Amino acid sequence: MKRPIAVVDFFSGCGGTSMGLRDAGMEIAVGVDIDKDAAQTYRSNFPTAKFIERDICKVAVDEIRQLVPRQHRLLLSGCEPCQPFSKQNRSSSQADSEDPRRNLLREFQRFVVGLRPDVVVVENVPGLQKIGDQGPFYEFVDALASNDYFVEWKILSAMSFGVPQVRRRLVLIASRSQAVSLPRPTHGPCLQDVAVVRDYISGLPSLKVGQADPSDPDHAAMNLSELNVKRISITPEGGGRESWPPSLVVDCHRGHDGHSDVYGRLAWDRPASAITTRCLSYSNGRFGHPSENRAISLREAACLQTFPRSFRFYGSLLSRGRQVGNAVPPLMARAVGMAIIHAG
Repeated sequence: MKRPIAVVDFFSGCGGTSMGLRDAGMEIAVGVDIDKDAAQTYRSNFPTAKFIERDICKVAVDEIRQLVPRQHRLLLSGCEPCQPFSKQNRSSSQADSEDPRRNLLREFQRFVVGLRPDVVVVENVPGLQKIGDQGPFYEFVDALASNDYFVEWKILSAMSFGVPQVRRRLVLIASRSQAVSLPRPTHGPCLQDVAVVRDYISGLPSLKVGQADPSDPDHAAMNLSELNVKRISITPEGGGRESWPPSLVVDCHRGHDGHSDVYGRLAWDRPASAITTRCLSYSNGRFGHPSENRAISLREAACLQTFPRSFRFYGSLLSRGRQVGNAVPPLMARAVGMAIIHAG
């Protein structure tokens, strides 16, 4: 039998990738992240894993080597912050070479070259590969090839793997022993129906704005202004500001058809729009609850990311929302993990 796979999850955040890879049958050995709230969340949900709460630039390769069980195969996951490569930032100053986050993939490369893991996984926004022909992504792919890795990457839809969300991500798998194919879709045309909002958040207790469920502190909703309560109360399920009277339209939206998702409600029987770091804010996306006059709760956002309802988050409500929005959906990470395991 093949040796078990130990995972070192760089830029782990709260642990979406680790959750999915653990569900696929891998052993989570180490998490690495600089965010203190995400670190507390990770430690709570992965109590047997070691955790390095530090800037990756200040972590030595040997430090990681000493924490990995030697009898295991090794998988390094690197899902670095995606903001410098997101669509809205590619043409802005945030996407230029002065943004230090653009160098994080090169820092991750330092561990790949130094540790020579059996498998490497990278997940990011579809803009990562569009930052120039000699940008950090292609430099990373070239480094993998020059170190004898088989590399495969593609833009994948999270909906294709049962995630109830319109979310597209670049996924890369590199392996030293043999080529590993990216996971094949399990949901969509001619397969299982795609998952929808109802599948993941129905049955949770009702909430009012600013309220938290006493039995689940993560089932908590942000407060709303009186004006925004009026706006959402006349917004139909799946609708948006097109249903408002002129008196409720935000000044900057008058005569402007763009950003149609802001101030929108989710629909029960459709996938959610992409869960972002502002997923708890009614005014920052289609994050209104389908039927209650509030934004979705932290628990509902986490469910739409496919975290189990038992998963606990730590930090302020805004911090927890950022952790959820930054996470790789565990169900998508599980599909990647299963593809690796089935490859042998």
